[in-house]
Amino acid sequence: MNTIVLKFGGTSVADNEKLNIVANKITTLYDEGYDIVVVVSAQGKKTDSLLNEAYELSKNPKNRELDVLLSTGEQASISKLSILLNELGYKSISLTGWQAGIYTNNVNQNAIIEHIDTERINAELSNGKIVIIAGFQGINENLDITTLGRGGSDTTAVSVAAALNATKCYIYSDVEGVFTSDPKKVAKAKKLKEISYDEMLDISNEGAKVLHNRCVEIGKKFNIPIIAKSTFTEDNGTIINNKIESQKIKSLVKNDELLSVQIIGKKIDFIKIYDLFVKNEIMPIEFINNANEIKALFKLSQLNKINFIIKEELNNFDVLMHNISRISIIGYGIANDNNILKQIIAILDKERLDIKKIDINNGKIRITFKTTVPNMILETLHSELIKTV
Repeated sequence: MNTIVLKFGGTSVADNEKLNIVANKITTLYDEGYDIVVVVSAQGKKTDSLLNEAYELSKNPKNRELDVLLSTGEQASISKLSILLNELGYKSISLTGWQAGIYTNNVNQNAIIEHIDTERINAELSNGKIVIIAGFQGINENLDITTLGRGGSDTTAVSVAAALNATKCYIYSDVEGVFTSDPKKVAKAKKLKEISYDEMLDISNEGAKVLHNRCVEIGKKFNIPIIAKSTFTEDNGTIINNKIESQKIKSLVKNDELLSVQIIGKKIDFIKIYDLFVKNEIMPIEFINNANEIKALFKLSQLNKINFIIKEELNNFDVLMHNISRISIIGYGIANDNNILKQIIAILDKERLDIKKIDINNGKIRITFKTTVPNMILETLHSELIKTV
């Protein structure tokens, strides 16, 4: 079978008009002779809406119950798309994560896919059907619904592609591919025709929302070409594969969704406090032990849970929190280029920015600020560092 996997994000399936655009893309490829598996996200901001409703009911809802609730968003999307395809005369069937044979570990809200039993998917494909799978979800050994965390539908798509030995995996969204920076923040950002798995991993890990990092890891492991492209244009998009170009800056990522937390007090038990966060499924990005204080970095999205922990468990300590920014400059081998480093330092010095630290490794240079910084700084760095694509 010549199987391809298509994934459509929330903006692509946000309403019936957009569902018709999605259906047209699917049926065009089906008519070309491909076996089609489609992975779909929840419509629009449905996941956020469901999450807000949960927190209106409880300040600290159980993760298992959140998974049951949030999984309903994708189920609505797959049923609507399958109804439409059948109405258009194409045989289609919608499958939830567990119906599609997606088995995960027992970590609610951030589960990892351990195995995909493709028997049901292959059977439906053999009957000439277009298979529509709910992204972002699976089932664990206890038969509980699990979700894969933000961007989990990307991971579902590439995992399914690997399990089916698909020739490629298309990730459709409202952007035309991977850019040299976020076009919403940098007007002159340019689309990349091609980028390596490793460079894409760095971009994803630093907070860019084009592709989920786990989906890129899986694509790299199984050598599945991933094509990121727009649902709403005919642009070819960006191919993510194993090709590595010569030393060159590929992209700049600005992450404003970081929360700096400083816990101050005498006789701080570093391990005990770290364990407290982990047991509540709050994973730190950084956790540093200093004399009479702990300096930590978290995703801003974890703020509600962190506030709960501070109120209930850390009320004997002084806790300072503030939102900060980080800019990451990404490209194979760039940290070995002294000219690039000199350029960056000169720009930062001229802007007189309050810098917390600079991290350097082979594939990226990462600047963490003590506060949030305006997009103008990103635009300045982009203008000076990105010359050609």
